[in-house]
Amino acid sequence: MAVNTEITFGHRIEALAFDAYLGGFGAMGVERASAAGAALARTFGPLTGAHTTALRNLRLAFPDESEAWRRDVARAMWDDLGRTFGEFPHMDKFRRAERLAEIEVVGGARYQDAAKTGAVFIAGHFSNWEIMAITLVESGVTCHVTYRPANNPIIDRRIIETRRRYGVDLQAAKGREGGMALIRALKRKETIVLMNDQKYNEGVAAPLFGHDAMTADGPARLAIANRVPLIPFSLKRLGGLRFRSTVHEAIPIDYDKGDAAVAETVRRVNAFMEARIREAPEQWFWVHRRWPKEAWRAAGVL
Repeated sequence: MAVNTEITFGHRIEALAFDAYLGGFGAMGVERASAAGAALARTFGPLTGAHTTALRNLRLAFPDESEAWRRDVARAMWDDLGRTFGEFPHMDKFRRAERLAEIEVVGGARYQDAAKTGAVFIAGHFSNWEIMAITLVESGVTCHVTYRPANNPIIDRRIIETRRRYGVDLQAAKGREGGMALIRALKRKETIVLMNDQKYNEGVAAPLFGHDAMTADGPARLAIANRVPLIPFSLKRLGGLRFRSTVHEAIPIDYDKGDAAVAETVRRVNAFMEARIREAPEQWFWVHRRWPKEAWRAAGVL
């Protein structure tokens, strides 16, 4: 989907608010901005409709846990999500030596292996997911990062500019144009990155926490068509501004099956995502409507 370039009065008002957010949090030190974001999200997040969505998702995913446990996870999620938004205006600072020292990278050699053949990297919205892009930039591997364009074209440009400041220059918007750019990159044996944990109605229904969730099949199709590895990576906040970014082993693919391997590969992707979520449920993006209402009804949470 191409970014809408028509700028309306409403877009300008929204952009003013977004600029105030960038300026306000950007004027703080990164530690203070992170803490302020956490405080705001902890206070106001539970008052929103998104909190209801998060609790429904948690009830679906963890039916055997107590409601008190789920509410604790949701509150902790708001804390982590608030930190992520507070840190976003400062992402370029995370490439400074003192900040990089706080980011542990596990399996980093897989970045260099991927540079020899090309690869499709996939990730999920774990904690401050921008940190994963920084570890990739720091590896020196040429990579094309996809993103979902913001509905507001002014805000979309601000996001692109912020990411470019910390080294993400090759961004491909989702949609046909962006998809062709990714195919060309893989043919040049470069790498691409896609988020693969959100709802995509045109994708494949695959189990996630025991309930089918429509999942983008594009990453699997690109890996299979170009016979390159499909490599997942994840992130965990260890406390404050300390993180662990892990580059995992490639998802197993039967390349000789061609398109027939897509559905099984997507199921393996969702199994990977579920395993990582279970490791730190408070650090995943539960406010997204990952499952359809039919799944909520089947789980008895709607």
